[in-house]
Amino acid sequence: MIQQQYKRTLERVHEAAVRAGRSPEEVRLMAVSKTVEPPQIMEAVEAGALLLGENKVQELQQKRAFFPQCAMHLIGHLQSNKAAKAVACADMIQSVDSVRIAREISNAAGKCGKTMPVLLEVNIGREAAKFGFLPEQLYDSLSEIATLPGLKVRGLMTVPPFLEENTEIRKFFSQMYQLFIDIRAKKTDNICMEILSMGMSGDFEIAIAE
Repeated sequence: MIQQQYKRTLERVHEAAVRAGRSPEEVRLMAVSKTVEPPQIMEAVEAGALLLGENKVQELQQKRAFFPQCAMHLIGHLQSNKAAKAVACADMIQSVDSVRIAREISNAAGKCGKTMPVLLEVNIGREAAKFGFLPEQLYDSLSEIATLPGLKVRGLMTVPPFLEENTEIRKFFSQMYQLFIDIRAKKTDNICMEILSMGMSGDFEIAIAE
């Protein structure tokens, strides 16, 4: 069942990319494995899911040994006291939501001689209950984060507000893409805009289009 669902989702990703005039190879599908036990995750891995997302550092640590063939990204809010553990076990941290946590990641990476790939989380919907940089904060924050050793900014991530209307969701994805290409055009040292991480089960086809 899991394998069938994963393969069908891959087909939908491919179809959405083609409709948008994009190469399907440009789009990567992440299987979010939070709260899922390793035997069920393995079913998805055997179907080709080699990029896994975890919300909590402790869960990522526990599952890391089961899936050495997979890239495992931290996608949930990272507390500063968990930064060292996240750096030690994650292949990427997608949820850098403040300059302060970027500094903590930089310090932890320096201590273990690692360069940590990260994405900056943008609170594109300006929701009080969510973490992330507001769009207007992003440029100044990036200037400071770009100077931190042991850290490489690879792109942006967002989770837009939950909305019933696709046109409203599309607006947020469009704004994210504009931020992404504007920052990329500046060609700042240590900032490499390669990845725009957005779209979940209910809206990924819109994200691909935008």
